[in-house]
Amino acid sequence: MPQIKSQKKRVITNEKANERNAAKRTRVRNSVKKFRAAVAAGDVELAKKLLPETISLIDRAKSDGVYKDNTASRKVARLSKELHKISEQ
Repeated sequence: MPQIKSQKKRVITNEKANERNAAKRTRVRNSVKKFRAAVAAGDVELAKKLLPETISLIDRAKSDGVYKDNTASRKVARLSKELHKISEQ
């Protein structure tokens, strides 16, 4: 445990930030799961509706520093590719 007052405060603020970031990451994962479930079911309309919402969550998480730029870009590209595949059929 830290002895210095500023370090004690850093422990507390880091825990809070960790909780916030974990919540944002969870929100993104849940949204991706919903999107992938719609894709797996072949529901193109629902998938088209969920994609912008999911991309928005990913972009917000990126701007908050939860994801790095390339990671967020890769996630968006993979989701878009999945939607494109089922909408072709």
